[in-house]
Amino acid sequence: MTDTATAPAGVNWAGTHRYEAPVLHTPASVAEAQDIVARAPHIRALGSRHSFNDLADSEGALIALGSISPDPIIDPVASTVTVGGAISYGRLAVFLESNGYAVHNLGSLPHISVAGATATGTHGSGDRNANLSSAVVALELIGADGALRRVAEGDADFPGSVISLGALGIVTRVTLRIRPSYAIRQDVFVDLPWESTLGRLDEVMGSAYSVSLFTDWRPDAVHQVWVKTLIGEREPVPADGFFGARSAGTKVMSPADEGHDNTTVQGGIPGPWLTRLPHFRLDATPSNGDEIQTEYFVDRSQAVAAISAVRALRDLLAPHLLVSELRTIAPDSQWLSTTRGSASLAIHFTWKNHPDAVRELLPTLEAALAPFDPRPHWGKWFAMEADVVAPKYPQLAAFRELASRVDPAGKFRNPYLERVLGLR
Repeated sequence: MTDTATAPAGVNWAGTHRYEAPVLHTPASVAEAQDIVARAPHIRALGSRHSFNDLADSEGALIALGSISPDPIIDPVASTVTVGGAISYGRLAVFLESNGYAVHNLGSLPHISVAGATATGTHGSGDRNANLSSAVVALELIGADGALRRVAEGDADFPGSVISLGALGIVTRVTLRIRPSYAIRQDVFVDLPWESTLGRLDEVMGSAYSVSLFTDWRPDAVHQVWVKTLIGEREPVPADGFFGARSAGTKVMSPADEGHDNTTVQGGIPGPWLTRLPHFRLDATPSNGDEIQTEYFVDRSQAVAAISAVRALRDLLAPHLLVSELRTIAPDSQWLSTTRGSASLAIHFTWKNHPDAVRELLPTLEAALAPFDPRPHWGKWFAMEADVVAPKYPQLAAFRELASRVDPAGKFRNPYLERVLGLR
């Protein structure tokens, strides 16, 4: 076997988290990866480095599968694609579009890996669109003994195996549902009054295939609304405005920093799904780039009250905040999904790179949201630990049993899983 061990992994994509693992393996084949996993006392998968906390870290080694060919295979009869888990959604989207296909949604960043995004419950947005993990129909994983195993829809373990936070093995291949390609237009509106946002939230968020509200929590209005409309459905007329907001016209808008020209096509110009659904282009640094992220999910029935609770903290948040984003996500049935069982609102925070201040803020923010049972995004910063997180997930005991059964020695566990899920 070729020795693929390299120096430590370094930092995440934003440079705001340094990995503790002393070694990173980059195998060139699945067989090499199996041998590495079989021999390692402790090991975790490292994807596209888009987690902001220590979720992907290890006290032993890390392994990255990006050097293995993704080898995408479309099954037109089953309407699925099977692909190497390390591929980015952006690269997969280009492949699918070239063959006349699409996935149901994309995250705001197309740079994220398929395996990493689905393992953490990462999402796009839209009242009718469940998270990215909901498209998974099968997984291939390297187990603790180095052997490959497959878990598919219908298997008893499947609901606990997709959003697994890396606790069940190293995902090598993922099978996703696909659909025929479709077109989207993206319109941006500015200064949506809070009166419209809070008084007509369901209408606002349900007005298109995907709607994002960007705010710095200023008192008068939400400063940007991104409306992504499926061509063929009711399309907006920008001149008419949007619930009291006005059209941004052809001006290129970036949510966290208007000085960045890094966003997908706006201005209501129809185009392929992959060039409209993400907020940021694959060929550019997304968002601000020097940032920390936090996100909480609340049930839609609690959305207005939760938004109002965050608005009350504006003066506390403002010195450290780049932007917040409000999005909606449809429910799913996966055990560790932050949107399991009910339609949800995501309240996202992109922070300036002020780590000490953000750590100090998080308990206050979580206390304000506590009446609405917030679930934190697994890959972003939060203060909650297992005693608070566990009651939010009725199937957590079943997940712990599954993790103990497939990895009895704890090869894939790390301090994060112990601290957040109570896995030991």
